Amino acid sequence: MSTCNQEGASKSNDDAYEVIEKLQHMSTDVNDTSVCANCGKEGANNICNKCKVTTYCNAVCKKVHKKKHKKNCEEHIRLAAEKHNENLRLAAELHDIELFKQPPPADECPICFEQMPSMDSGSRYQACCGKMICSGCCYAPVYDNQGNKVDNEKCAFCRTPPETSNDEIVKRIRKRVNVNDPKAMHCMGTLYSDGRYGLPQDDKKALELFHRAAELGNASAYCGIGVAYDFGSGVERDPMKANHYYELAAKAGSVRTRHNLGSMEGEKGNMDRALKHFMIAVEGGSSDSLKCIQDLYTDWYATKDDYTKALQLYQTYLGEIKSKQRDEAAAEHENCRYY
Repeated sequence: MSTCNQEGASKSNDDAYEVIEKLQHMSTDVNDTSVCANCGKEGANNICNKCKVTTYCNAVCKKVHKKKHKKNCEEHIRLAAEKHNENLRLAAELHDIELFKQPPPADECPICFEQMPSMDSGSRYQACCGKMICSGCCYAPVYDNQGNKVDNEKCAFCRTPPETSNDEIVKRIRKRVNVNDPKAMHCMGTLYSDGRYGLPQDDKKALELFHRAAELGNASAYCGIGVAYDFGSGVERDPMKANHYYELAAKAGSVRTRHNLGSMEGEKGNMDRALKHFMIAVEGGSSDSLKCIQDLYTDWYATKDDYTKALQLYQTYLGEIKSKQRDEAAAEHENCRYY
């Protein structure tokens, strides 16, 4: 479905320019704004308190000219308000064009080169080398030169043995943070937010790390900042800022956040906007969004074509991420479900 109305945006541009031209024309009627509109003396700097356009040399001239100026003053105010409203509408349309753009493509697993699943349980961050590896490669069997199955607990990418303590886990993540790894920053932020692995619970420290990771483009970090503002964790609660960071997370590729934005719009009754969010989320692999689009179709808020397209998008996504190794990992390990 179309994600923006280019014709509507063009019309708003034309309307805004028409209002600006009217304002400029009215300004020329007053001649030079440094000339008193009543007596014509130059150097006037006493501005009309209402329209903020017409100038006078003093309060006496302003009072004398009040009746003559009334009509123009009201027109100035009307046009200024109209210009302001047009600018707001144009800004809202430009905002939506950016918001509903297709997000960047998902990363690939550095080992099998298959598209990464959007579900968190479909991949794992390796603090030893800073790689995100899919569940299939993490748990794939490893064989020696003689074809014998060997211990595969080592990192599938760099073959580093696993951590043996919480301190070692934190040490490895901190090392990655020190080389500006945004995934490590987000990971460390969540550890501080939850108070895990022996770290103190510290919302402010978590928020600081989320900001650092977000500056480097980490979508999950944007979401973490949004949650902080949403619930007042380490910062004063601010729903508007929370929504701003949620939108940044969605634009950066967070499928779960995109789905949540769709749900929020649905709760407000903005079904068209909800559908747009859900459709993008489905393309990114959200089965929850697919279910929501089905519900919208059942309730007449989405068309049959919308639902058919959503099904096709989700099947295309599955075709990109499914593999035998990932299926085997999911069957053997409960925490490896990837769709």
